[in-house]
Parts: sequence; structure tokens; C-alpha cells
Amino acid sequence: MRRMLIDTHAHMDFPDFAEDRPATLQRAKDAGVERIITIGTDVASSRRAISLAEQHDMIYAAVGIHPCHARDADDAAARQLEPLLAHPKVVAVGECGLDYYHETGGVARQKLFFQQQLALAADHGLNVIIHQRHSWDDTLAALVPWHGKLRAVFHCFGESLERASLLLRHNHLVSFTGIVTFKNAQVVRDTVSALPDDTFMLETDCPYLAPVPHRGKRCEPAFVRHTAETIAGLRKQSLSALLAATARTAENFFHFHKKIVGR
Repeated sequence: MRRMLIDTHAHMDFPDFAEDRPATLQRAKDAGVERIITIGTDVASSRRAISLAEQHDMIYAAVGIHPCHARDADDAAARQLEPLLAHPKVVAVGECGLDYYHETGGVARQKLFFQQQLALAADHGLNVIIHQRHSWDDTLAALVPWHGKLRAVFHCFGESLERASLLLRHNHLVSFTGIVTFKNAQVVRDTVSALPDDTFMLETDCPYLAPVPHRGKRCEPAFVRHTAETIAGLRKQSLSALLAATARTAENFFHFHKKIVGR
């Protein structure tokens, strides 16, 4: 496995990148990023993600309905995602899940769309990218019927080692953003320090959560290198070893190679 730097969660279709998307991608390449997964948050965003994947070899797509978009989504939104899953550069369903932090009354609708997307993923042999915020117990409960049928990665993971270990026991994964570079994020820094190799991936969640030394600015895929360097330091391992392990984990979860061969 090559020592590949992969941003497994970006939002390159967002208007934040409308003015300089080509330059942003070039900076990512210059930083050593070889693959980016751009993540759909509703049907329109998912279609844009696929369009970007068609235009750029380094970009792959995930299609999904973010829980915060569930309230305003068309009742048929999940069914509208299904034709997109056959695209050769779609590597996952998501991001989907439950978010009670921003919720003001649509929990039932979030749960409905979440289950619909889990069913789509299982039916099409894809894994899922999970957004979980203040909804830990309900998110885990929603996954129980799908054990053995799909795997999940809990993106932007900020929980304890105990919670991460629970996910690993069910063959799920976690991924880490630039939050690990924040000195006040001790819980997540302790978690990433203690996890076994091949259990986590790297991401930016750009345009959000820019790592130190860019904290407070617009995040972009090139910045995943800062996250990787910080994690390698926390784990007291070489950057090359970390990149080899996280690239191997991403390949096993998203199956990039099979997608390329199948094109």
C-alpha cells in the first residue's frame, strides 16, 4: 500500500470553493493529497459531488441526506438517491445520521431518512458515512439491525476511547478532523493516541474545522496534512507509517480500486 494522503470527507461542491476550486485542488496535490471524497448533503449536493468526481480523477463522491436537511427534504429524496449509487465513482452513502444539537422538532423525520439510507447502502453493497451529534444512543440503536450488512465510519469523531472501542467491536470505524490539532480538544487527542492502526481515517470536513495553523479560516483538503502530522506526533509514529495505515483503511472501507477497475 502506498503512503497516500487521503481526505475522506470534504464538501468541495459548497459555494465556499466556487471562486477558486481549481486552485484549491492544486494546493491539495502540492500538499501530497491524492484522493478526496466529496460528500453529498442532499440530492442536489450529491449530484454536484458526482459531477466533480467526473471532472477530476482525484475526487470520489458519497451521496446522502444530512440529518439537518431532513426537515426540508422531499419525501422521495432517498429514492432519488438510488440511481446515483450505480455511478462508478460513488464510494459510500452519506453523510447521513442523527443531529439533535441543531434539531428543533424533526427527530422522527431524521430517523426515517437515516433508516432509508441505511437500507439503500445495504442493498447496494456500500458502507455509510455517519454524522452523529448529541444523538449517540439513538444512532447506535439505528445501526443494530444492519450489523453484518454494512459498515459505518463516524466522521468528525470527537468522543472518548471507550465509545470508539465500542464502534470498533461492531466493525465500524472513525475519522478525525483538524480538531485533533486544537490544544483544548484533549478527549479526542487522547482517543486518537490510543486507537490501533487500521481503525481510523483522516478528513478535513472542509470548509469547516480548519486545523492549526489555519484555525478560524476556511478549511480545504490540503490542510489534511496538518491533521496527519499532528496525529503521527500524538501516536509517536512516523508520518509515513500513519499514511500507509490510514490509506489502507480507506481502501478497505471505500474500495477505490474496485471502483477504478469497474469503470
